[in-house]
Amino acid sequence: MAEHPAYPVGLRLSGRRVVVLGAGQVAQRRLPALIAAGADIVLVSPEATPSVEAMADAGELTWHRRRYADGDLADAWYALIATSDPDANTAASAEAERHRVWCVRSDDADRATAWTPATGTSEGVTVAVLTTDARGRDPRHTAAIRDAVVEGLRDGTLVAPHHRTRAPGVALVGGGPGDPDLITVRGRRLLAEADVVIADRLGPRDLLAELPPHVEVIDAAKIPYGRYMAQEAINNALIEHAKQGKSVVRLKGGDPFVFGRGMEEVQALAEAGIPCTVVPGISSSISVPGAAGIPVTHRGVAHEFTVVSGHVAPDDARSLVDWPSLARLTGTLVILMGVDKIGKIAETLVAHGKSPKTPVALVQEGTTAAQRRVDATLATVAETVRTEDVKPPAVIVIGAVVTEGPDRAV
Repeated sequence: MAEHPAYPVGLRLSGRRVVVLGAGQVAQRRLPALIAAGADIVLVSPEATPSVEAMADAGELTWHRRRYADGDLADAWYALIATSDPDANTAASAEAERHRVWCVRSDDADRATAWTPATGTSEGVTVAVLTTDARGRDPRHTAAIRDAVVEGLRDGTLVAPHHRTRAPGVALVGGGPGDPDLITVRGRRLLAEADVVIADRLGPRDLLAELPPHVEVIDAAKIPYGRYMAQEAINNALIEHAKQGKSVVRLKGGDPFVFGRGMEEVQALAEAGIPCTVVPGISSSISVPGAAGIPVTHRGVAHEFTVVSGHVAPDDARSLVDWPSLARLTGTLVILMGVDKIGKIAETLVAHGKSPKTPVALVQEGTTAAQRRVDATLATVAETVRTEDVKPPAVIVIGAVVTEGPDRAV
């Protein structure tokens, strides 16, 4: 019997039950798109990667910490089967067939009833590419076509660029504050050419869904107060993969050199004799306030802004910040990684002369679909964080610019 090509279709999954079996790399790369589609996601897996665990903790999906059981696909509209157990995958696939649930299988595309295309987005347009001949499916070729179309849409030409394979080494790429469109053009191109991507949780995770299947994604997520990959292990992973002759991208949130430990990684690579390309990124210290309508400087209001790490409390002996001097500045103070320390920080600033009425804004998940802004003052910010349940990542802005905005511009 002749093989027929797949029929392309766009699924509207908003509010509809989607079941994902397995919570490894495949699920990690596919879940962001399902979340963005508004699907009611049920995840079934006894364990998960740190990034998938963070999605569950954030309430973006419902996680049942167990193995697949018959009946899990009941009432589902779509299923992604990606466990490491072939028998479970086969059983789940059979259940999907019985219930007429469109089903993607990561381990055996020929037995799936649906395939995940190579996708990309540009200016509100989604490009999805499927190979028509199942016998000749080549993920690299499919991804290359997708990349050519998306690149053409972005520069207005729709002409496929000449494909170049990057030389072995490491590219330290700043991914920007979270919105995948805010990575630099160079960063996106290097990401598309990578063999290995070592990514932080705060990097633009939607970009991982654009990677072809052959790309190895290593989760270096630093989840607050959860599991983390030690910096030394990250350095070793960069060196190990680069020495194997692979093109490695270290994808970091914001800019690699703004509280991103980028220089530590550059130094480790230099000591190992590994070439490294640094691609600056848009720092969340400026972009996130801007996305929330807050200028870090404004004529007649603030002629300076200072960016401070708040991961160490002011009274901690490890702190390198001169908080008394900061309290005397009249400009804007931007604090990163300071949500859980903001009470002590506010108390210290007030104790050294800052007015308790100084405006404060906390911008959570800045530049993403989940962005929200919470306003307070130095006197009320600690209680506001508790009552409003503000969680990291959040950028904190302190100063008169908080009360400025388009509606008050002159």
